[in-house]
Amino acid sequence: MDVSDLPAVDSLAYELSTSYDLEHPVAVALARDALADARTKIESGSEPDPVAEARHRAQALAASRLRRVINATGVLLHTNLGRAPYGAEPMPPGYTNLEFDLDGGARGERGQYLHHLIAATTGGEAALAVNNNAGALLLALGALGGKHGRVAVSRGELIEIGGSFRLPDLMAASGAELVEVGTTNRTRASDVARVVDDVDALLKVHPSNYRVEGFTEEVGFPAMAEMAAGAGKPFIADLGSGLLDTRTPWLEGGPPRWLDGEPGARQTLAEGADVVLFSGDKLLGGPQAGIAVGTATAIDAMARHPIARAVRIDDRTIATLTTLFETYAAGRGADIPFWSMATAPSDTIEARAKTILDAAAIDAAIIEGEALPGAGSVPGQTIPTPVIRVAGKPEVVWRALADHEPPVITSRREGAVQVNLRSVVPSEDQIVTAALAAL
Repeated sequence: MDVSDLPAVDSLAYELSTSYDLEHPVAVALARDALADARTKIESGSEPDPVAEARHRAQALAASRLRRVINATGVLLHTNLGRAPYGAEPMPPGYTNLEFDLDGGARGERGQYLHHLIAATTGGEAALAVNNNAGALLLALGALGGKHGRVAVSRGELIEIGGSFRLPDLMAASGAELVEVGTTNRTRASDVARVVDDVDALLKVHPSNYRVEGFTEEVGFPAMAEMAAGAGKPFIADLGSGLLDTRTPWLEGGPPRWLDGEPGARQTLAEGADVVLFSGDKLLGGPQAGIAVGTATAIDAMARHPIARAVRIDDRTIATLTTLFETYAAGRGADIPFWSMATAPSDTIEARAKTILDAAAIDAAIIEGEALPGAGSVPGQTIPTPVIRVAGKPEVVWRALADHEPPVITSRREGAVQVNLRSVVPSEDQIVTAALAAL
């Protein structure tokens, strides 16, 4: 192939635009990049296929466009699929009183109602909502750890979460100096006591995405709070996964077994933490957000810190969180999609599976399986769940279901595709039926 044989940018862009439903400027950029790479390869003696390469890039880009999918993996809080499936009604177009005091006719506080609602629901004096839990921790360290302050944390709690995000790196970004205490598997109260007078704050991070077992020891929230209070230092408790209340008063019959050992925001506050941090889109069951609740002094320091501006949330997230916390406050937490899915009886899910298989008429069987809370919450815990095991080559079946419109995302386990309805909203069963029938 010679450079003169390359197609024109406009003709290639037109094909990409029409074949993959891409806007013209995007298609032009893809075409130019593919042709530029082809010229380089031709000059080096290679035989490129710029059209095939451009089509491949266009298909991959089109597939990455945000769209609805059916989560049939059984992972309720699936990070790659948007975590908590919270579908509060979006705000209508128009303006809002985001930072306007309708009563006084002057500038108001962003999220004032929401923050009072969160505080009342958790038992804290004050609250603050930011963009995500990493942002909440960054803000707490910057505001409460002091400029270039020293913050003590157990070596066993220096976590890494998804995307190679590491706690020590976040602490460094906040300006705080990390002071490690204890060892990976054992941290005693005496380890914390040795440094409490020489640091500016204490931090305890709940290991919500892993579990250390065996020869272990840790300092509990009450002991950390007592030592911090005795030394006059703030105590920051990062719960991560965000269980609102260990009693789960919104569920009939109390907390399910898979929540054993998971700390609650309300209880951690009662145990003396100055600030409790947790995610909005994990066990809370809402949108991506970072929630901070605690003493009025600590929350006020966070709200006035410069980092607060960088991690603040918009009016739509405020509205969604407001609906979520009002649901909890009204005692209707069981209506939140995550909790509705997590606590659905197994016989109900099995009945749905039978209905789907009867209608789809495919080679499949219902077997005993399990679902996962997901998103680094309650590690090692599972929820017994009947699943549909689909016959056929897993790679072929999985691809066919993922290519359905909308895509049905399943899991591949034990040599077969499994369709787990615990993470599927019942109103989506017809879509799953159609996707299976199309096999």
